[in-house]
Amino acid sequence: MKIVTTQEMRDIEAAADATGLSYAQMMQNAGQAVALAIRDHLRGDRGDHPERVLVLVGPGNNGGDGLVAARHLHTWGHSVRLILWRRDPTDDPLLAAVRDLGLPIETFAEGDDPEPLRQAVRESDVIIDALLGTGVTGELRGGVQELLAAVDEELERLRHAMQRPGLVSVGDTSPARAVARGPLIVALDVPTGLDSDTGAVDEHTLGADLCVTLAYPKRGHFAFPGAAHVGQLIVADIGIDPAQAQDVAINLATSEQVGALLPARRPDANKGSFGKVLVVAGSVNFMGAPLLATTGAYRVGAGLVTLAVPAAIQNAVAAHQTEATYLLLPHDMGVLAPQAVRVLADSVGQYDVLLLGPGLGQETPTKEFVEGLLQGVGPKPRQPIGLIPHQAAAQARLEMPSMVIDADGLNLLAKMDGWWRALPSDSVVTPHPGEMARLLDSDIQQVNADRIETAQQAAKEWGCTVVLKGAFTVIATPQGGTTLIPFATPALATAGTGDVLAGAIAGFIAQGLSGEQAAVCGAYVHGLAGMLWQREHGTAGLLAEGLGMYLVRAQRTLRP
Repeated sequence: MKIVTTQEMRDIEAAADATGLSYAQMMQNAGQAVALAIRDHLRGDRGDHPERVLVLVGPGNNGGDGLVAARHLHTWGHSVRLILWRRDPTDDPLLAAVRDLGLPIETFAEGDDPEPLRQAVRESDVIIDALLGTGVTGELRGGVQELLAAVDEELERLRHAMQRPGLVSVGDTSPARAVARGPLIVALDVPTGLDSDTGAVDEHTLGADLCVTLAYPKRGHFAFPGAAHVGQLIVADIGIDPAQAQDVAINLATSEQVGALLPARRPDANKGSFGKVLVVAGSVNFMGAPLLATTGAYRVGAGLVTLAVPAAIQNAVAAHQTEATYLLLPHDMGVLAPQAVRVLADSVGQYDVLLLGPGLGQETPTKEFVEGLLQGVGPKPRQPIGLIPHQAAAQARLEMPSMVIDADGLNLLAKMDGWWRALPSDSVVTPHPGEMARLLDSDIQQVNADRIETAQQAAKEWGCTVVLKGAFTVIATPQGGTTLIPFATPALATAGTGDVLAGAIAGFIAQGLSGEQAAVCGAYVHGLAGMLWQREHGTAGLLAEGLGMYLVRAQRTLRP
Protein backbone atom coordinates (compact mmCIF):
# COMPACT_ATOMS: atom_id res chain seq x y z
CA MET A 1 0.00 0.00 0.00
CA LYS A 2 1.29 3.47 -0.90
CA ILE A 3 1.76 6.39 1.49
CA VAL A 4 1.20 9.75 -0.20
CA THR A 5 1.94 13.41 0.25
CA THR A 6 -0.83 15.97 -0.08
CA GLN A 7 0.30 16.88 -3.59
CA GLU A 8 0.59 13.26 -4.64
CA MET A 9 -2.99 12.68 -3.49
CA ARG A 10 -4.18 15.67 -5.52
CA ASP A 11 -2.36 14.35 -8.59
CA ILE A 12 -3.89 10.89 -8.10
CA GLU A 13 -7.39 12.33 -7.80
CA ALA A 14 -6.84 14.46 -10.91
CA ALA A 15 -5.66 11.41 -12.86
CA ALA A 16 -8.68 9.42 -11.66
CA ASP A 17 -11.03 12.23 -12.71
CA ALA A 18 -9.38 12.41 -16.14
CA THR A 19 -9.90 8.70 -16.67
CA GLY A 20 -13.59 8.65 -15.78
CA LEU A 21 -13.93 8.60 -11.99
CA SER A 22 -15.34 12.05 -11.35
CA TYR A 23 -14.63 14.14 -8.27
CA ALA A 24 -18.34 14.01 -7.48
CA GLN A 25 -18.33 10.21 -7.58
CA MET A 26 -15.16 10.05 -5.46
CA MET A 27 -16.90 12.21 -2.86
CA GLN A 28 -19.94 9.94 -2.83
CA ASN A 29 -17.67 6.90 -2.50
CA ALA A 30 -15.67 8.57 0.25
CA GLY A 31 -18.69 9.55 2.34
CA GLN A 32 -20.20 6.09 2.07
CA ALA A 33 -16.87 4.44 2.95
CA VAL A 34 -16.50 6.65 6.02
CA ALA A 35 -20.05 5.84 7.14
CA LEU A 36 -19.41 2.11 6.67
CA ALA A 37 -16.18 2.28 8.66
CA ILE A 38 -17.97 4.06 11.52
CA ARG A 39 -20.88 1.63 11.46
CA ASP A 40 -18.54 -1.39 11.54
CA HIS A 41 -16.55 0.14 14.39
CA LEU A 42 -19.69 0.87 16.39
CA ARG A 43 -20.98 -2.66 15.91
CA GLY A 44 -17.80 -4.07 17.35
CA ASP A 45 -17.81 -1.52 20.16
CA ARG A 46 -21.36 -1.00 21.31
CA GLY A 47 -23.63 -3.35 19.38
CA ASP A 48 -26.29 -2.43 16.83
CA HIS A 49 -28.33 0.12 18.76
CA PRO A 50 -28.59 3.61 17.19
CA GLU A 51 -26.07 6.27 18.13
CA ARG A 52 -26.32 10.04 18.33
CA VAL A 53 -23.90 11.43 15.76
CA LEU A 54 -22.62 15.01 15.56
CA VAL A 55 -20.94 15.98 12.28
CA LEU A 56 -18.70 19.07 12.23
CA VAL A 57 -18.84 20.20 8.59
CA GLY A 58 -16.29 22.48 6.96
CA PRO A 59 -16.33 24.41 3.68
CA GLY A 60 -14.44 22.12 1.28
CA ASN A 61 -14.32 18.55 0.06
CA ASN A 62 -13.71 17.26 3.58
CA GLY A 63 -17.00 18.81 4.65
CA GLY A 64 -18.68 17.38 1.56
CA ASP A 65 -17.48 13.89 2.47
CA GLY A 66 -18.89 14.46 5.95
CA LEU A 67 -22.30 15.43 4.53
CA VAL A 68 -22.45 12.23 2.47
CA ALA A 69 -21.46 10.19 5.53
CA ALA A 70 -24.16 11.95 7.56
CA ARG A 71 -26.79 11.03 5.00
CA HIS A 72 -25.86 7.34 5.09
CA LEU A 73 -25.68 7.19 8.88
CA HIS A 74 -29.13 8.78 9.11
CA THR A 75 -30.50 6.25 6.60
CA TRP A 76 -29.11 3.42 8.73
CA GLY A 77 -31.04 4.60 11.76
CA HIS A 78 -28.60 6.83 13.61
CA SER A 79 -29.67 10.20 15.03
CA VAL A 80 -27.56 12.73 13.12
CA ARG A 81 -27.15 16.48 13.60
CA LEU A 82 -24.77 18.85 11.83
CA ILE A 83 -22.88 22.00 12.77
CA LEU A 84 -21.56 23.98 9.80
CA TRP A 85 -18.48 26.16 9.87
CA ARG A 86 -17.98 28.56 6.93
CA ARG A 87 -19.96 26.36 4.55
CA ASP A 88 -21.94 28.41 2.01
CA PRO A 89 -25.39 26.84 1.63
CA THR A 90 -25.83 28.41 -1.82
CA ASP A 91 -25.79 25.86 -4.65
CA ASP A 92 -24.65 23.02 -2.38
CA PRO A 93 -26.45 19.82 -3.45
CA LEU A 94 -24.80 17.78 -0.70
CA LEU A 95 -26.14 20.11 1.96
CA ALA A 96 -29.52 20.22 0.25
CA ALA A 97 -29.69 16.43 0.37
CA VAL A 98 -29.36 16.32 4.14
CA ARG A 99 -31.81 19.21 4.54
CA ASP A 100 -34.35 17.20 2.56
CA LEU A 101 -33.97 14.39 5.10
CA GLY A 102 -34.89 16.79 7.89
CA LEU A 103 -31.58 16.56 9.74
CA PRO A 104 -31.06 19.33 12.32
CA ILE A 105 -28.46 21.81 11.03
CA GLU A 106 -26.81 24.62 12.99
CA THR A 107 -23.93 26.97 12.23
CA PHE A 108 -20.93 28.21 14.17
CA ALA A 109 -18.93 31.33 13.37
CA GLU A 110 -16.10 33.21 15.00
CA GLY A 111 -17.38 35.02 18.08
CA ASP A 112 -20.53 32.91 18.46
CA ASP A 113 -21.72 31.74 21.86
CA PRO A 114 -20.20 28.26 22.20
CA GLU A 115 -22.89 26.92 24.55
CA PRO A 116 -25.12 25.38 21.81
CA LEU A 117 -22.02 23.64 20.45
CA ARG A 118 -21.10 22.40 23.92
CA GLN A 119 -24.61 21.08 24.40
CA ALA A 120 -24.38 19.22 21.07
CA VAL A 121 -21.15 17.59 22.26
CA ARG A 122 -22.79 16.55 25.54
CA GLU A 123 -25.67 14.95 23.65
CA SER A 124 -23.52 12.98 21.18
CA ASP A 125 -22.11 9.47 21.18
CA VAL A 126 -20.03 10.03 18.05
CA ILE A 127 -18.39 13.24 16.79
CA ILE A 128 -17.12 13.36 13.19
CA ASP A 129 -14.44 15.93 12.40
CA ALA A 130 -15.07 16.83 8.73
CA LEU A 131 -13.85 20.42 8.95
CA LEU A 132 -10.68 20.82 6.88
CA GLY A 133 -8.85 17.56 6.17
CA THR A 134 -5.56 17.53 4.25
CA GLY A 135 -3.68 20.54 3.01
CA VAL A 136 -3.72 22.44 6.30
CA THR A 137 -0.42 24.03 7.30
CA GLY A 138 0.39 26.41 10.12
CA GLU A 139 -2.00 27.75 12.73
CA LEU A 140 -5.74 27.32 12.43
CA ARG A 141 -7.70 30.54 12.06
CA GLY A 142 -11.07 31.93 11.03
CA GLY A 143 -12.97 30.68 14.04
CA VAL A 144 -12.29 26.96 13.57
CA GLN A 145 -9.84 27.13 16.46
CA GLU A 146 -12.63 28.48 18.69
CA LEU A 147 -14.92 25.67 17.54
CA LEU A 148 -12.34 22.97 18.26
CA ALA A 149 -11.39 24.52 21.60
CA ALA A 150 -15.02 24.49 22.74
CA VAL A 151 -15.41 20.86 21.66
CA ASP A 152 -12.20 19.81 23.38
CA GLU A 153 -13.04 21.65 26.60
CA GLU A 154 -16.45 19.99 26.74
CA LEU A 155 -14.93 16.57 26.04
CA GLU A 156 -12.44 17.10 28.83
CA ARG A 157 -15.23 18.11 31.19
CA LEU A 158 -17.13 14.95 30.26
CA ARG A 159 -14.08 12.76 30.82
CA HIS A 160 -13.49 14.36 34.19
CA ALA A 161 -17.12 13.79 35.16
CA MET A 162 -16.83 10.12 34.21
CA GLN A 163 -13.93 9.74 36.65
CA ARG A 164 -15.79 11.09 39.69
CA PRO A 165 -16.37 8.75 42.67
CA GLY A 166 -19.26 6.38 42.16
CA LEU A 167 -18.51 5.63 38.49
CA VAL A 168 -16.25 2.60 38.45
CA SER A 169 -15.49 0.40 35.45
CA VAL A 170 -14.35 -3.11 36.38
CA GLY A 171 -12.76 -5.71 34.12
CA ASP A 172 -12.78 -3.83 30.80
CA THR A 173 -9.26 -4.06 29.41
CA SER A 174 -10.23 -4.12 25.72
CA PRO A 175 -9.13 -1.31 23.39
CA ALA A 176 -12.77 -0.63 22.50
CA ARG A 177 -14.26 2.49 24.03
CA ALA A 178 -17.00 2.13 26.60
CA VAL A 179 -19.93 4.52 26.47
CA ALA A 180 -18.85 5.98 29.80
CA ARG A 181 -15.60 7.21 28.28
CA GLY A 182 -17.34 9.92 26.31
CA PRO A 183 -18.07 10.37 22.60
CA LEU A 184 -16.12 8.46 19.95
CA ILE A 185 -14.06 11.00 17.99
CA VAL A 186 -13.76 10.21 14.28
CA ALA A 187 -11.44 12.18 11.98
CA LEU A 188 -12.27 12.23 8.29
CA ASP A 189 -8.99 11.82 6.34
CA VAL A 190 -6.87 13.61 8.98
CA PRO A 191 -7.74 15.40 12.23
CA THR A 192 -8.26 19.10 11.51
CA GLY A 193 -5.01 20.97 12.15
CA LEU A 194 -2.72 18.00 11.45
CA ASP A 195 -0.27 18.68 8.60
CA SER A 196 -0.71 15.64 6.39
CA ASP A 197 2.87 15.89 5.10
CA THR A 198 4.91 16.62 8.22
CA GLY A 199 2.78 15.46 11.15
CA ALA A 200 2.86 18.92 12.76
CA VAL A 201 -0.31 19.75 14.71
CA ASP A 202 -2.11 22.87 15.79
CA GLU A 203 -2.66 23.17 19.53
CA HIS A 204 -6.42 22.90 18.98
CA THR A 205 -6.32 19.67 16.98
CA LEU A 206 -8.66 17.04 18.42
CA GLY A 207 -7.18 13.66 19.23
CA ALA A 208 -9.16 11.08 17.26
CA ASP A 209 -10.11 7.59 18.38
CA LEU A 210 -10.69 6.57 14.78
CA CYS A 211 -9.28 8.17 11.62
CA VAL A 212 -10.80 7.11 8.30
CA THR A 213 -8.44 8.24 5.56
CA LEU A 214 -9.37 8.19 1.91
CA ALA A 215 -7.70 6.05 -0.79
CA TYR A 216 -4.22 6.12 0.73
CA PRO A 217 -2.67 6.92 4.12
CA LYS A 218 -0.77 10.19 4.33
CA ARG A 219 2.77 10.76 5.56
CA GLY A 220 1.52 12.85 8.46
CA HIS A 221 -0.32 9.85 9.87
CA PHE A 222 3.05 8.29 10.67
CA ALA A 223 5.01 11.34 11.87
CA PHE A 224 4.95 12.64 15.41
CA PRO A 225 3.45 14.60 17.07
CA GLY A 226 0.58 14.18 14.60
CA ALA A 227 0.62 10.38 14.78
CA ALA A 228 -0.44 10.60 18.43
CA HIS A 229 -3.70 12.30 17.32
CA VAL A 230 -4.71 9.70 14.73
CA GLY A 231 -5.99 6.81 16.85
CA GLN A 232 -6.93 3.70 14.91
CA LEU A 233 -6.26 4.32 11.22
CA ILE A 234 -8.59 2.86 8.59
CA VAL A 235 -7.91 3.28 4.86
CA ALA A 236 -11.15 3.60 2.89
CA ASP A 237 -11.39 2.57 -0.74
CA ILE A 238 -12.98 5.32 -2.86
CA GLY A 239 -12.67 3.57 -6.21
CA ILE A 240 -9.29 4.87 -7.42
CA ASP A 241 -7.33 2.51 -9.66
CA PRO A 242 -4.08 1.51 -7.87
CA ALA A 243 -2.23 2.15 -11.15
CA GLN A 244 -2.76 5.88 -10.54
CA ALA A 245 -0.34 5.64 -7.58
CA GLN A 246 2.32 3.44 -9.16
CA ASP A 247 4.91 6.25 -9.16
CA VAL A 248 4.55 7.00 -5.45
CA ALA A 249 7.84 6.14 -3.74
CA ILE A 250 6.74 5.26 -0.21
CA ASN A 251 5.10 1.96 0.71
CA LEU A 252 3.30 0.87 3.87
CA ALA A 253 4.02 -2.76 4.77
CA THR A 254 0.86 -4.85 5.03
CA SER A 255 0.13 -8.23 6.55
CA GLU A 256 -0.62 -9.66 3.10
CA GLN A 257 2.72 -8.47 1.71
CA VAL A 258 4.74 -9.82 4.62
CA GLY A 259 2.81 -13.07 4.78
CA ALA A 260 3.65 -13.71 1.14
CA LEU A 261 7.36 -13.05 1.80
CA LEU A 262 7.75 -15.38 4.78
CA PRO A 263 9.99 -18.34 3.82
CA ALA A 264 8.24 -21.62 3.10
CA ARG A 265 8.57 -24.44 5.65
CA ARG A 266 8.69 -27.70 3.71
CA PRO A 267 7.71 -30.87 5.60
CA ASP A 268 10.86 -32.67 4.39
CA ALA A 269 13.20 -29.91 5.59
CA ASN A 270 16.19 -30.24 7.91
CA LYS A 271 18.17 -27.61 9.75
CA GLY A 272 20.35 -27.08 6.71
CA SER A 273 17.28 -26.09 4.72
CA PHE A 274 16.83 -22.91 6.72
CA GLY A 275 20.29 -21.43 6.63
CA LYS A 276 23.17 -20.67 8.95
CA VAL A 277 23.68 -17.47 10.91
CA LEU A 278 26.98 -16.36 12.45
CA VAL A 279 26.48 -13.88 15.31
CA VAL A 280 29.60 -11.93 16.31
CA ALA A 281 28.56 -10.23 19.51
CA GLY A 282 29.02 -9.79 23.23
CA SER A 283 31.61 -8.62 25.71
CA VAL A 284 32.20 -8.96 29.43
CA ASN A 285 29.86 -6.03 30.12
CA PHE A 286 27.10 -7.08 27.70
CA MET A 287 26.63 -10.82 27.86
CA GLY A 288 22.87 -10.79 27.24
CA ALA A 289 22.99 -9.20 23.78
CA PRO A 290 24.26 -12.28 21.89
CA LEU A 291 21.59 -14.40 23.58
CA LEU A 292 18.83 -12.06 22.42
CA ALA A 293 20.15 -11.86 18.86
CA THR A 294 20.30 -15.66 18.71
CA THR A 295 16.73 -15.88 19.99
CA GLY A 296 15.57 -13.56 17.22
CA ALA A 297 17.26 -15.62 14.52
CA TYR A 298 16.01 -18.97 15.79
CA ARG A 299 12.46 -17.79 16.45
CA VAL A 300 11.97 -16.62 12.85
CA GLY A 301 13.11 -20.01 11.60
CA ALA A 302 16.88 -20.04 11.04
CA GLY A 303 18.25 -23.58 11.02
CA LEU A 304 21.59 -23.06 12.79
CA VAL A 305 23.03 -20.13 14.73
CA THR A 306 26.66 -19.97 15.78
CA LEU A 307 27.67 -17.52 18.47
CA ALA A 308 31.16 -16.11 17.97
CA VAL A 309 31.92 -14.53 21.35
CA PRO A 310 34.95 -13.64 23.45
CA ALA A 311 36.19 -16.88 25.01
CA ALA A 312 36.01 -15.28 28.45
CA ILE A 313 32.19 -15.10 28.40
CA GLN A 314 31.36 -18.35 26.58
CA ASN A 315 30.53 -20.38 29.70
CA ALA A 316 28.17 -17.73 31.04
CA VAL A 317 26.43 -17.31 27.69
CA ALA A 318 26.16 -21.05 26.99
CA ALA A 319 24.43 -21.59 30.33
CA HIS A 320 21.47 -19.64 28.95
CA GLN A 321 21.65 -20.57 25.25
CA THR A 322 21.75 -24.29 24.66
CA GLU A 323 20.64 -24.34 21.02
CA ALA A 324 23.53 -22.35 19.56
CA THR A 325 26.93 -23.66 18.56
CA TYR A 326 29.96 -21.63 19.60
CA LEU A 327 33.09 -20.18 18.09
CA LEU A 328 35.46 -18.87 20.75
CA LEU A 329 37.32 -15.71 19.83
CA PRO A 330 40.50 -14.13 21.22
CA HIS A 331 39.81 -11.32 23.62
CA ASP A 332 41.49 -8.54 25.55
CA MET A 333 40.08 -8.30 29.08
CA GLY A 334 36.72 -9.69 27.90
CA VAL A 335 36.32 -7.69 24.68
CA LEU A 336 37.09 -8.89 21.18
CA ALA A 337 40.69 -8.45 20.10
CA PRO A 338 42.05 -7.86 16.56
CA GLN A 339 43.36 -11.45 16.41
CA ALA A 340 39.74 -12.66 16.32
CA VAL A 341 39.63 -11.85 12.60
CA ARG A 342 42.03 -14.70 11.88
CA VAL A 343 39.86 -17.16 13.78
CA LEU A 344 36.74 -16.03 11.93
CA ALA A 345 38.53 -16.31 8.60
CA ASP A 346 38.56 -20.10 8.78
CA SER A 347 34.79 -20.43 9.10
CA VAL A 348 32.96 -17.26 8.03
CA GLY A 349 32.52 -18.55 4.50
CA GLN A 350 30.36 -21.40 5.78
CA TYR A 351 27.54 -19.05 6.80
CA ASP A 352 24.75 -17.36 4.87
CA VAL A 353 24.82 -14.16 6.90
CA LEU A 354 26.96 -12.51 9.57
CA LEU A 355 25.33 -10.43 12.31
CA LEU A 356 27.82 -8.03 13.87
CA GLY A 357 27.45 -5.71 16.79
CA PRO A 358 25.10 -6.51 19.70
CA GLY A 359 26.93 -6.01 22.99
CA LEU A 360 30.43 -5.68 21.46
CA GLY A 361 31.36 -2.57 23.42
CA GLN A 362 33.42 0.23 21.93
CA GLU A 363 36.90 -0.43 23.33
CA THR A 364 39.94 0.16 21.13
CA PRO A 365 40.78 -3.56 20.60
CA THR A 366 37.22 -4.18 19.39
CA LYS A 367 37.38 -1.21 17.05
CA GLU A 368 40.56 -2.67 15.54
CA PHE A 369 38.82 -6.03 15.20
CA VAL A 370 35.87 -4.49 13.32
CA GLU A 371 38.23 -2.57 11.03
CA GLY A 372 40.12 -5.74 10.21
CA LEU A 373 36.93 -7.69 9.61
CA LEU A 374 35.54 -5.09 7.22
CA GLN A 375 38.85 -4.83 5.40
CA GLY A 376 38.52 -8.59 4.87
CA VAL A 377 42.01 -9.45 6.05
CA GLY A 378 42.39 -13.14 6.77
CA PRO A 379 45.31 -15.21 8.10
CA LYS A 380 48.66 -15.05 6.36
CA PRO A 381 49.28 -18.09 4.13
CA ARG A 382 51.89 -20.53 5.31
CA GLN A 383 55.35 -20.33 3.81
CA PRO A 384 56.22 -23.43 1.78
CA ILE A 385 58.84 -25.77 3.20
CA GLY A 386 61.97 -26.34 1.10
CA LEU A 387 65.30 -24.95 0.04
CA ILE A 388 64.01 -23.03 -2.99
CA PRO A 389 63.08 -19.47 -2.04
CA HIS A 390 59.54 -18.34 -2.84
CA GLN A 391 58.19 -14.86 -3.27
CA ALA A 392 56.09 -13.87 -0.25
CA ALA A 393 52.41 -14.41 -0.94
CA ALA A 394 49.90 -11.64 -0.41
CA GLN A 395 47.76 -11.85 2.68
CA ALA A 396 44.49 -13.70 2.01
CA ARG A 397 41.18 -11.90 1.73
CA LEU A 398 38.03 -12.98 3.54
CA GLU A 399 35.01 -14.01 1.49
CA MET A 400 32.29 -12.33 3.49
CA PRO A 401 28.57 -13.15 3.37
CA SER A 402 25.94 -10.44 3.63
CA MET A 403 26.06 -8.63 6.95
CA VAL A 404 23.55 -7.23 9.41
CA ILE A 405 25.21 -4.56 11.57
CA ASP A 406 23.55 -3.34 14.75
CA ALA A 407 24.20 -1.62 18.09
CA ASP A 408 27.90 -1.21 18.97
CA GLY A 409 28.81 -2.41 15.51
CA LEU A 410 27.24 0.82 14.24
CA ASN A 411 28.84 2.95 16.95
CA LEU A 412 32.23 1.60 15.92
CA LEU A 413 31.50 2.23 12.24
CA ALA A 414 30.78 5.86 13.11
CA LYS A 415 34.45 6.19 14.09
CA MET A 416 35.71 4.90 10.71
CA ASP A 417 36.01 6.92 7.51
CA GLY A 418 34.25 5.51 4.46
CA TRP A 419 33.17 2.34 6.25
CA TRP A 420 30.30 1.72 3.82
CA ARG A 421 32.72 1.04 0.98
CA ALA A 422 33.86 -2.13 2.77
CA LEU A 423 30.40 -3.67 3.28
CA PRO A 424 29.57 -6.91 1.47
CA SER A 425 26.78 -6.71 -1.07
CA ASP A 426 23.15 -6.77 0.14
CA SER A 427 24.02 -5.82 3.70
CA VAL A 428 21.68 -4.24 6.25
CA VAL A 429 22.35 -1.65 8.95
CA THR A 430 19.81 -1.17 11.75
CA PRO A 431 20.38 2.13 13.61
CA HIS A 432 18.05 3.74 16.10
CA PRO A 433 17.93 7.57 15.84
CA GLY A 434 20.89 8.04 18.20
CA GLU A 435 23.08 5.62 16.24
CA MET A 436 21.95 7.17 12.97
CA ALA A 437 22.91 10.60 14.27
CA ARG A 438 26.41 9.33 15.09
CA LEU A 439 26.78 7.68 11.68
CA LEU A 440 25.76 10.92 9.96
CA ASP A 441 27.67 13.20 12.35
CA SER A 442 24.33 14.87 13.03
CA ASP A 443 21.92 14.99 15.97
CA ILE A 444 18.77 13.12 16.90
CA GLN A 445 16.51 16.12 16.26
CA GLN A 446 17.71 16.37 12.67
CA VAL A 447 17.28 12.64 12.15
CA ASN A 448 13.72 12.69 13.47
CA ALA A 449 12.77 15.88 11.62
CA ASP A 450 12.25 13.78 8.48
CA ARG A 451 12.90 10.10 9.15
CA ILE A 452 11.95 9.06 5.64
CA GLU A 453 14.34 11.46 3.93
CA THR A 454 17.11 10.63 6.40
CA ALA A 455 16.85 6.89 5.74
CA GLN A 456 16.60 7.36 1.98
CA GLN A 457 19.69 9.55 1.74
CA ALA A 458 21.71 7.25 4.00
CA ALA A 459 20.78 4.15 1.99
CA LYS A 460 21.75 5.85 -1.25
CA GLU A 461 25.10 7.03 0.11
CA TRP A 462 26.02 3.82 1.90
CA GLY A 463 24.81 1.38 -0.76
CA CYS A 464 22.98 -0.88 1.70
CA THR A 465 19.53 -1.37 3.18
CA VAL A 466 18.91 0.98 6.11
CA VAL A 467 16.46 0.13 8.90
CA LEU A 468 15.83 3.33 10.85
CA LYS A 469 14.23 1.95 13.99
CA GLY A 470 11.61 3.53 16.19
CA ALA A 471 7.89 4.17 16.01
CA PHE A 472 6.93 3.45 12.38
CA THR A 473 10.32 2.01 11.45
CA VAL A 474 11.57 3.19 8.04
CA ILE A 475 13.32 0.79 5.64
CA ALA A 476 15.16 2.30 2.68
CA THR A 477 17.24 0.75 -0.09
CA PRO A 478 19.98 2.21 -2.32
CA GLN A 479 17.61 1.93 -5.30
CA GLY A 480 15.12 4.28 -3.65
CA GLY A 481 12.61 1.75 -2.35
CA THR A 482 11.13 2.86 0.96
CA THR A 483 8.79 0.99 3.29
CA LEU A 484 7.18 2.07 6.57
CA ILE A 485 6.26 -0.46 9.23
CA PRO A 486 2.80 0.43 10.61
CA PHE A 487 3.48 -0.18 14.31
CA ALA A 488 4.26 2.15 17.18
CA THR A 489 4.15 0.67 20.66
CA PRO A 490 6.01 1.74 23.80
CA ALA A 491 6.02 -1.92 24.84
CA LEU A 492 9.09 -2.39 22.61
CA ALA A 493 10.90 0.59 24.13
CA THR A 494 13.05 -1.55 26.41
CA ALA A 495 16.64 -2.77 26.40
CA GLY A 496 17.42 -5.69 24.13
CA THR A 497 14.46 -5.62 21.76
CA GLY A 498 16.73 -4.18 19.07
CA ASP A 499 19.06 -7.18 19.45
CA VAL A 500 16.09 -9.47 18.86
CA LEU A 501 15.18 -7.50 15.73
CA ALA A 502 18.72 -7.71 14.34
CA GLY A 503 18.68 -11.47 14.91
CA ALA A 504 15.31 -11.78 13.19
CA ILE A 505 16.55 -9.93 10.09
CA ALA A 506 19.66 -12.13 9.96
CA GLY A 507 17.47 -15.22 10.38
CA PHE A 508 15.35 -14.26 7.38
CA ILE A 509 18.43 -13.59 5.23
CA ALA A 510 19.74 -17.04 6.15
CA GLN A 511 16.48 -18.50 4.80
CA GLY A 512 17.04 -16.92 1.41
CA LEU A 513 15.41 -13.49 1.56
CA SER A 514 17.22 -10.45 0.20
CA GLY A 515 18.40 -7.79 2.61
CA GLU A 516 15.40 -5.58 1.84
CA GLN A 517 12.89 -8.44 2.13
CA ALA A 518 14.45 -9.64 5.38
CA ALA A 519 14.40 -6.12 6.81
CA VAL A 520 10.70 -5.69 5.97
CA CYS A 521 9.75 -9.13 7.30
CA GLY A 522 11.91 -8.81 10.40
CA ALA A 523 10.69 -5.34 11.32
CA TYR A 524 7.04 -6.18 10.62
CA VAL A 525 7.07 -9.45 12.58
CA HIS A 526 8.95 -7.71 15.41
CA GLY A 527 6.46 -4.82 15.52
CA LEU A 528 3.46 -7.13 15.34
CA ALA A 529 4.94 -9.24 18.16
CA GLY A 530 5.11 -6.09 20.28
CA MET A 531 1.49 -5.26 19.48
CA LEU A 532 0.35 -8.78 20.36
CA TRP A 533 2.14 -8.48 23.70
CA GLN A 534 0.61 -5.06 24.31
CA ARG A 535 -2.92 -6.32 23.67
CA GLU A 536 -2.48 -8.94 26.37
CA HIS A 537 -0.35 -7.12 28.94
CA GLY A 538 -0.33 -3.36 28.30
CA THR A 539 2.39 -0.97 27.25
CA ALA A 540 4.97 -1.63 29.98
CA GLY A 541 6.82 -4.63 31.34
CA LEU A 542 7.92 -6.49 28.21
CA LEU A 543 11.35 -8.09 28.62
CA ALA A 544 13.31 -8.72 25.44
CA GLU A 545 13.87 -12.35 26.39
CA GLY A 546 10.09 -12.85 26.34
CA LEU A 547 9.67 -11.45 22.85
CA GLY A 548 10.79 -14.62 21.08
CA MET A 549 7.55 -16.59 21.37
CA TYR A 550 5.61 -13.54 20.21
CA LEU A 551 7.71 -13.58 17.03
CA VAL A 552 6.42 -17.11 16.51
CA ARG A 553 2.83 -16.06 17.14
CA ALA A 554 3.15 -13.07 14.82
CA GLN A 555 4.35 -15.28 11.97
CA ARG A 556 1.50 -17.68 12.57
CA THR A 557 -1.02 -14.87 12.11
CA LEU A 558 0.69 -13.76 8.87
CA ARG A 559 1.19 -17.01 7.00
CA PRO A 560 -1.45 -17.48 4.29
